[in-house]
Amino acid sequence: MDITTPTALWGAVIFSGFYHGINPGMGWPLAVSAALMEQKQSAMPKAIAMLAFGHFLAMIGILLPFSLMLVLVEWEVQIRLAAGVLVIAMGIYLLINRRHPRILARVHPARLALWSFLAAMAHGAGLMLVPVFLGITGHDDHSMGHHAAPELMGSNVLTAFSVAFIHTMAMTLTGAIIATIIYFWLGLKFLSRTWFNLDIVWATSLVLVGLFGIYSALHGH
Repeated sequence: MDITTPTALWGAVIFSGFYHGINPGMGWPLAVSAALMEQKQSAMPKAIAMLAFGHFLAMIGILLPFSLMLVLVEWEVQIRLAAGVLVIAMGIYLLINRRHPRILARVHPARLALWSFLAAMAHGAGLMLVPVFLGITGHDDHSMGHHAAPELMGSNVLTAFSVAFIHTMAMTLTGAIIATIIYFWLGLKFLSRTWFNLDIVWATSLVLVGLFGIYSALHGH
């Protein structure tokens, strides 16, 4: 099966959302804590919404510059290769540096959108989407080669928003399901006893995504 087809790439956008949603580092435990501290079930969906908003802004903040760069269609392969190397470098950095960014601990717990934005940036969550996004727009570039540059750029910007939105919705759904199960049935004690550290898995996945980006740039359609 060709993993560089548009269908496979959009599937990767959704799958990465599920993956980010499972990772507690993206914030769903904070939604559980908010509901427990306020002793209101309604606090949890509000917290999840704020986390989703911050994550979406982080995804857009990373993808939009690449969508604007892609107006230079003749540099498409070089941009995709550079993006792949950048994602690999981020993964290697996180493998070497296991400490969580101190700035996250300084954000007030009530500012969940800001915390989510900074967490996604610090952990390279947006960078993980870049090779997939470039693969999708690479298909669009070939099919729109006869269009003017502004129209091509507009298409890429719209794709950036679509990728960020679909990814964030998948992440939010996954995180909400886990948070609901923990809050109503299992409790935070279960979480502290059973959840495993995903730092190494997360960093390794960044390296793999970067390698995929390089492969798709060199051998994709």
